[in-house]
Amino acid sequence: MARISEDLVAKLQKQQGYFTKLHTSRNAATKTSFVTSHKIAKNSKSFSEGEFVKECLVDCAELICPEKKEAFEQVPLSRRTATRRIEDIAGNLELQLQREVANFDFFSLALDESCDVRDTAQLHVFVRGITDFKIMEELAAMRSMKGTTTGSDLFTEVNACMDTLGLKWDKLAGVTTDGCPNLTGKNVGLLKRMQDKVTEIDADQKVVFLHCILHQHVLCKSVLKINNVIDVVTKIVNFIRARALNHRQFVALLEEHETEHSDISYHTAVRWLSLGKVLKRVWDLKAEIGEFCEKKGKDIPELSDEEWMADFAFAVDVTALMTALNTKLQGKGLFVYEMHSLVKAFMKKLQFLTRQLESNNLTHMQTLKEVTPSADHLRRYSSMLGALHGEFSRRFEDLRTMEGEMHMISCPFTCNVDNAPSDVQLELIDLQSDAVLAKHFKSRSLLEFYSSLKEEKFPNMRRHAQKMFVLFGSTYICEQTFSVMKFNKSRYRSSLTDDHLSAVLRISTSDIQPDFDALVKDQQRLDFSH
Repeated sequence: MARISEDLVAKLQKQQGYFTKLHTSRNAATKTSFVTSHKIAKNSKSFSEGEFVKECLVDCAELICPEKKEAFEQVPLSRRTATRRIEDIAGNLELQLQREVANFDFFSLALDESCDVRDTAQLHVFVRGITDFKIMEELAAMRSMKGTTTGSDLFTEVNACMDTLGLKWDKLAGVTTDGCPNLTGKNVGLLKRMQDKVTEIDADQKVVFLHCILHQHVLCKSVLKINNVIDVVTKIVNFIRARALNHRQFVALLEEHETEHSDISYHTAVRWLSLGKVLKRVWDLKAEIGEFCEKKGKDIPELSDEEWMADFAFAVDVTALMTALNTKLQGKGLFVYEMHSLVKAFMKKLQFLTRQLESNNLTHMQTLKEVTPSADHLRRYSSMLGALHGEFSRRFEDLRTMEGEMHMISCPFTCNVDNAPSDVQLELIDLQSDAVLAKHFKSRSLLEFYSSLKEEKFPNMRRHAQKMFVLFGSTYICEQTFSVMKFNKSRYRSSLTDDHLSAVLRISTSDIQPDFDALVKDQQRLDFSH
C-alpha cells in the first residue's frame, strides 16, 4: 500500500510540475508579447510589425537554440494582438500617471493644437507636476476635435482631461501656449476661461500664462527685413534643386572642386532654423554657384553686387546668432528661468554688437568682415540689430514681470530682500544668514538645494520654488509630439483611429515604465474569465 501511495504522489507531483511549467511558459510568452508591442509603439512602427518580429525571433531561435523554437512560436504577436497590447499598455501608463497626479503639490500645462493627415484637430495637453521636488513631465491627453476649435471647445476638452486624470484647479501654477487667438483671446479664449475657472475657486490664486519662448523668438525675425536676401537665395536654390539634371550636375561640380559641402538644401518657410543653415551653405558655395550659373546661362546679378553681398553677409551672421539661441532653447525639461537667462544673454549680445558695428568693429561678425561694408551699411545694420533688440524686449514682456521672482529662486543669496514677495522676506533673511546653506547652494543643483530646505523653516520659499520649477517655458514638447503624430498617422496609415493614435503617443512620449507583470496578471484573469 505504501508503495502504491508513493507512486500516486509522484504522479501527482509530476502533473503539477507540468502544469506549473506550462503556466510559467505561457506567462513568459504573454510578457514577451507586451514588451515587444511596447517597443513597436515606442518606436512608431506599424502594429503589423509584430508578425515580422515574431518571424525573425523564430528563425533566430531555430539557428541559435532549436530547443527553444517552440517557445518563441507561442508568443502572440498578430496585428490584432499587438493592437490590444498597446491599448492595455497605454491604459497602464495612464493609471500610473493618475496615481502620481494625486500627490502633485503644483502642476502646469503646455497646450497646442494641430491637424493630422485627415484634418482632424488634435489638441495635445502636457502636464508637468512637482511632488516635493521630484518633477514629472507627461502627456496628459490627446483630445480629438471633429468640429470647431473655439475657446469654449478647447476649455471643454482641457476640463475633461483634468477631470480624467484627477488634476485639481487649485494646484494649477501656469499654462503655456503658442499664442494663437483661440487659446489667448481676451474675452472668449481658452486662457480667459481657465482664469475665470480658477478665480471662481480661489480669487487669490495666481496662474502664470506664458507665450511659448521659442515661438516668440521666431516671430522676432520679422523686424530684420532681409527679404531682399532670402528671395534671391531661394531663387538660386530652386534653380539648382528644382530640375534633376541641374541638381546632378551641381553635385558633380562640388565633387570635382572637393568642397566641404556636397549639396545645398531647400529652405522651408515654416522652419526658421532651416533659413540660417541655407544662407550659410549658399554663402560658403557662392563661388561654385556663380560658376555653375554662368555655365548654365543663368544670370544672378546680385552675386556681383557689393551692396547685396554685404546684406547677404549680414543676414548669414545674424541668422546664425538666432539659430544658436533657438537650438539652446530647445529640449525637454528646461526650466523657464534657464530659458529666460538665455534670452537675456542674447539681448545683451545684440546691444554689444550694435555698439561694435557703430564703431566699425566686426570682430564677432566674421562673414560680414569678408566683404568690408561701407560706413552707411554698418549704420543700417546697427539700426537693424537695435530694432531686433526692441522686438525681443516687447515680446518677452511677460517674462520681465516674473524676473524678480525668477532671480530670487535662482540666486537667493544675492537677491534684494526688499524686492522679494512679502511672504518670503523673513525666510530669505534666515536663508542668506546661514553659512552652511550658502555652501550647500554652491555644490548642489537648484532642485537638490530647495529639496534640502526644511519644510517647517522655509515653507514659503519652497512653495515659490516649486511653482517656478513646474512652469513650461515653451510648447516644444507639443511640437515634438506633433512630429511623432504625423509620422504615425501618415498618408500610409491614415486609417489609424484617434484612440489608437492617442495610445501610441502616450507610449512614445512617456518616461514611465509599464508594469508588465500587472499587465500579464490582468491578461490571465481575462483568459480565465473566458
